[in-house]
Amino acid sequence: MTSRGAGGGGGLGSEAGVGSGAGTGAGADLHLELRVEGARRAALAQALRDAVRSGRLAGGTRLPPYRTLAADLGLARNAVADAYAELVAEGWFTARQGSGTRVAEGVAAAAAPAAPAGPAPERPRFDLLQGKPDPASFPRGPWAASARRALAAAPTEAFGPGDPHGRPELRRALAGYLSRARGVRTGPENIVICSGFANGLRLLASIRPRDWAVEAYGLPFHHGILEAAGVRPHPLPVDGDGARTDEVPARARTLLLTPAHQFPTGGRLLPARRAAAVEWARTAGGLIVEDDYDGEFRYDRKPVGAVQGLAPDHVVYAGSLSKSLSPALRLGWLVLPEDLVGPVLAAKGLRESWASALDQLALADFIECGGYDRHVRRMRRHYRDRRDQLVSVLAARAPEVRVTGISAGLHAVVELPPGREAPALAAAEAAGLALDGLSSYRHPAASGPSREGLVVGYAAPPNAVFGRAVGVLGEVVRGLEGGGG
Repeated sequence: MTSRGAGGGGGLGSEAGVGSGAGTGAGADLHLELRVEGARRAALAQALRDAVRSGRLAGGTRLPPYRTLAADLGLARNAVADAYAELVAEGWFTARQGSGTRVAEGVAAAAAPAAPAGPAPERPRFDLLQGKPDPASFPRGPWAASARRALAAAPTEAFGPGDPHGRPELRRALAGYLSRARGVRTGPENIVICSGFANGLRLLASIRPRDWAVEAYGLPFHHGILEAAGVRPHPLPVDGDGARTDEVPARARTLLLTPAHQFPTGGRLLPARRAAAVEWARTAGGLIVEDDYDGEFRYDRKPVGAVQGLAPDHVVYAGSLSKSLSPALRLGWLVLPEDLVGPVLAAKGLRESWASALDQLALADFIECGGYDRHVRRMRRHYRDRRDQLVSVLAARAPEVRVTGISAGLHAVVELPPGREAPALAAAEAAGLALDGLSSYRHPAASGPSREGLVVGYAAPPNAVFGRAVGVLGEVVRGLEGGGG
């Protein structure tokens, strides 16, 4: 709380400047702690020095006129004027006619204590971590045009408290797009907007029974979300054809799947396994949570529709913009069976706390005007070229290595024999490559032997360095072969 008036010996806060009750100065609002042991002028001067030294008052900041600050602090005008003059003389402040009193440029850095000496941590030269789209390809111009149109057309109520259901404009646009592009069967009333898949997973975990069947390989972050919600996981084996949905345990009531492109191994869930999952849900009264994290990006196969289209009453379809457009937008959606809409909205609360209404309106326009489809098609070609370059370099430099999971998505898996993952990661780090090992994605409760390999993200590196990054990776993998892997 800010104090005003002629305080005594303790801390005294001041908010002076624009909007102050006294004076019409245009300086910065200030909060100052005055520890008065003697002269008020000296205490004020020391408080101002401390504010500059700590960085709270940056170089070039305009100070409030001394009359304004004096009125807010309950000090005599001369005391404030003398403190300003003292700091000008010492070089902390500058004063010019017509420009007022300002913090001198560079003085805060000069006054700051020197940081302890030590070597700066080395950053990897090449980032091949998975899960990142190409940030340079974000469609700034088309998105800005959609944002301008959406802002101009937005109803007044869009600027009030957010509706946890999500903007109706976006839910209508998504219902049409998901039906057309992913085979999802839904209407706007069954879609709930969230701030990404992780947010949606938290909501679902908060309202579902404790026993979930999960894929033995997945994102550790998602495993942590379920654990925090008290979920008891039952990992299912994963092979080249996706999760073994015929092994869902009897006690499980929810099944989490990545059927379009198993994460991170890359397999597509076979039709027979899709049918087995749906049959389990219908027979056991269970729920499938379908994470369609990069369903738009397929390269060497026909489009695969969503499992939700087979059983809308037993599947939650979850999607987001994190791979297709940008994780910076923090927008996702849940397509829910009718009986789950109310519980999910109750879990969200009375107001939308995370997903920006203006971003929702912009995305609705971006979808309706065709901008999203054009962006996805463009990025599909771009990522396929990246994928082809990666596969070509590895085939030339390490022909014995098997590269899998490449028919879709934004990453590939370089399979390795047992015992070779740790040396491969060490060699990659030494060469300046940042990438992950496949075993780090294995659920800690999974049984059986762990698969080993390198998970290589090929979407994010800038064009100028991608070729070099892939070349270094090829040398690292070739070196492993030479070492008897």
